[in-house]
Amino acid sequence: MRYNNLGSTGVKVSPLCLGTMMLGAWGNTDPDECVRLIHRAMDSGINFIDTANMYSDGEAERIVGRALRDRREDAVLATKVYWAFEDGKSGPNRAGLSRKAIQEQVESSLKRLETDVIDLYLIHRPDPSVPWEETLSTLDDLVRQGKIRYLGCSTNHYPVGEVPVLSAWEIVDTFRRSEHGGWEKFACLQPPYSILRRTMEREHFPMSRRLGLANMVWSPLEGGWLTGKYRRGAPPEEASPRFDRWIKTLDDPKFERRAAAIEELADLVSAKGVDMARFALAWTLTEPAVSSVIIGPRTTGQLDSCLGALEIDVGPEDRAAVDEIVPPGETVL
Repeated sequence: MRYNNLGSTGVKVSPLCLGTMMLGAWGNTDPDECVRLIHRAMDSGINFIDTANMYSDGEAERIVGRALRDRREDAVLATKVYWAFEDGKSGPNRAGLSRKAIQEQVESSLKRLETDVIDLYLIHRPDPSVPWEETLSTLDDLVRQGKIRYLGCSTNHYPVGEVPVLSAWEIVDTFRRSEHGGWEKFACLQPPYSILRRTMEREHFPMSRRLGLANMVWSPLEGGWLTGKYRRGAPPEEASPRFDRWIKTLDDPKFERRAAAIEELADLVSAKGVDMARFALAWTLTEPAVSSVIIGPRTTGQLDSCLGALEIDVGPEDRAAVDEIVPPGETVL
């Protein structure tokens, strides 16, 4: 397996990053099986592992910590601090990007992960209620204390409720503020990116390349849409918590554009003689701004399927064909 530099840092990361959102109550509820999945990923050459403090109420971090007890030095470990919690029970100061919230959350993550240092610590979304100077100086303190090695930030391509998008201009502004304060700058961006969602090509990717930011992209298979299991006139073979929560029915008109794109993509990959999910992952890796693609397997079988993407060649003609389905910089979601 080849390894890429994490942006302008000297850290080498695998092109596939093991995401752990589906390990625990939100997905695979067997902790032993989850640990075996992590070990299998590492044995296959994946050295980049991404988790978060809120995945399954911290269970995912505990699973990762258990899996890395004797293999910590082999992993580049990333976790995130969230400023909003879905259950609404976290209290006014336990969430957010204030000094208090970040300091307490990083200590909790370190305990769950059973480690002394987090390689990459990301803020999940901006917190408009807190001045950037407070957030950035707090993160810088944690780097100087040796609890964090590198900093990152995550965003979406559209606002979710009251959670705003972290715009490209705002990331540039954090660099200006960090330079002024003498603080550590962000080294990595974690945005969504897939064949169906190419909005980051407009501003975020050019900006990140200019600033030397890595991109570890999430949702490359768009919650299963790019595996081919959600097709017109063909209900999924098995229900899943994700389907029940976010899709419910394929007949919803809001899915029409993506369903049409999936049908065109199915014809493309069929002619090429490859699996849709592997092609979608391989396509994402051809974007020069991408350092690593986060995969979220729930089982070892899904993991093995993702690893197969590294064997698929996506050439200029394939990129051109995808451009006809979803134009550069556009989205069908």
